[in-house]
Amino acid sequence: MRFNRPHRPFRRDPDPAGRPRTPGPDGKHPAAGLFASGRRRLLIAAATVVSAVLVAGLALRDASGPEPGATGSRADCRPTALLEPPCGAWFGAFVPHERDNLPEKVRAYEERVGRKLDIVYTYHDMSLPEGTRREGRLLTPEEQRVGEDHLLLLSWESKWWGGTKKQQPTWRQIAAGELDRTVIDVQAQRIKDYGRKVFLSFDLEMDTRTPANGTPAEYVKAYRHIHDRFRELGVDNVVWTWITTGYLDHADVIKAMYPGDGYVDWVAYNQYNYYRCHDTGWLTFAQTQDTTHEWIRKNISDDKPLMLSEFGTAADPSRPRRQAEWYAQVPRVLKNLEGVKAALQWNHRDPGPHCDLALANDAAWESLREAVADPYLNQPLE
Repeated sequence: MRFNRPHRPFRRDPDPAGRPRTPGPDGKHPAAGLFASGRRRLLIAAATVVSAVLVAGLALRDASGPEPGATGSRADCRPTALLEPPCGAWFGAFVPHERDNLPEKVRAYEERVGRKLDIVYTYHDMSLPEGTRREGRLLTPEEQRVGEDHLLLLSWESKWWGGTKKQQPTWRQIAAGELDRTVIDVQAQRIKDYGRKVFLSFDLEMDTRTPANGTPAEYVKAYRHIHDRFRELGVDNVVWTWITTGYLDHADVIKAMYPGDGYVDWVAYNQYNYYRCHDTGWLTFAQTQDTTHEWIRKNISDDKPLMLSEFGTAADPSRPRRQAEWYAQVPRVLKNLEGVKAALQWNHRDPGPHCDLALANDAAWESLREAVADPYLNQPLE
């Protein structure tokens, strides 16, 4: 389920700072007699001092954990209790699939991109979990199979896809507990029985759903009710992920719909280079991210781990390699987005003409393949 949301150009990406060159080895010079012997003694003494300083420095670094943005030892970089990778960022994706072929579609995507995904992203509604209908069933058998060696991000929407108007859940009903017995408790128990930790989002891009679904205050009450209901039922394997568009024309609404730090573990947002899809100019990866990232840090949370829960770009038919060039920027820019600990590529289309955001050609696939091979995006899952 997707929304044709608006977008606007952001500021241009600043020029990247130059990287220091690794110096080559020093040349060797001959020495003789007493001068050579004395020089060797001095060199040995100096080397001993330098070695002691280096050992002490490494001990201090190890005691304080890995440096920000750096990759450390495997033990240093194991994920936290909230699934935050300390040394880099997860790479994930939404992979188009039918309910019964998710594992096969994920494997095909991974073969194409040259690596295993860290996070697999799926969507569900709040229809009654009856019969063979799976849309409202969190953690289908296929998701559980994928979850054996991937993290899962489950997006749960207050909708009944294909249902009647009367069947559509409202934030007010959810907050009042009217769906507890039939929907909330059933899915909470499924997640509890699953045992593994999952990322769970309620009504992603909620800033596009008001006033049709209710007021911002009603959304906050509904979110908090689900969170508290899970806690009452002893569900402790959920990492609560709050996903907004990050579209700053919605800034006041987004702020009003934040449930609060006590209810959110990760803050996430979806920003794209829509190009002709929304009739904008071409935006670099940095242009799609920098301003929203800065605003989120200033206005929502200055310390929660952040997730680019959907990112991607349209293609440019007049420049076939342009999409590839866009993806090549991802690792460099990502490393400068403080606190961003996951980035999920959207490999599908949005509604409307010119809105196919999937990878368009072999060059784009090869560029993404190289980008996500970066060590920063390859962190230990355990």
